[in-house]
Amino acid sequence: MMKAVIIISGGMDSTAALYKACRDYDAVEAISFDYGSKHNHKEIPFAKYHCDKLGIKHQVVNLEFMNKLFKSDLLKSGGNIPEGHYEQEKMKSTVVPFRNGIMLAIACGYAESIDADKVIIGSHVGDHAIYPDCRTEFNKAINEAMKLGTYKNVQLEAPFEKLRKEDIAKMGNELGIDFSQTWSCYKGGELHCGKCGTCVERKEAFKLAGLEDKTQYEN
Repeated sequence: MMKAVIIISGGMDSTAALYKACRDYDAVEAISFDYGSKHNHKEIPFAKYHCDKLGIKHQVVNLEFMNKLFKSDLLKSGGNIPEGHYEQEKMKSTVVPFRNGIMLAIACGYAESIDADKVIIGSHVGDHAIYPDCRTEFNKAINEAMKLGTYKNVQLEAPFEKLRKEDIAKMGNELGIDFSQTWSCYKGGELHCGKCGTCVERKEAFKLAGLEDKTQYEN
């Protein structure tokens, strides 16, 4: 029996990865991380919603120390979220140092503890521009570390690392995902702001995929 642990934020990519994992694996458990970002309180309830819908065990790990120790505008302790395209240089201020490395280490330990074979992460090719720990080279390196550091040789799976967000939107639509029940906006307001990098990318993904964008944006 193949078993996987998936890291789910509640955003489009990880939600699509969750539904794909439920199709591809015999057993799946999900883990989310509350690391003090400005939008955790909006994302995590959507992660829980989809896990409950699919009957998947879902756990939330508190990583509040990251908000206290790390420097990033994405964190509650940081500055304002910049507006503009996701791949612009100024969006680097939203990088949380080694965030994925920390989360993957915890997910790997959990996978070993529950006898799971894989850890799944939903990063995609559009993330590579500004996030060092989303790059293919990073995933390959941490996959080797995970295999070497576990008796079960737990492996990392990044099914979307060569896909763009519009490809993920199409796949998610085929899997029956209601993307209105996901969150992208880094600002974490009542509605999606429509102006920050993740909102711009979300809009573009639906447009390029030829899908209706049911997201409620400000204005």
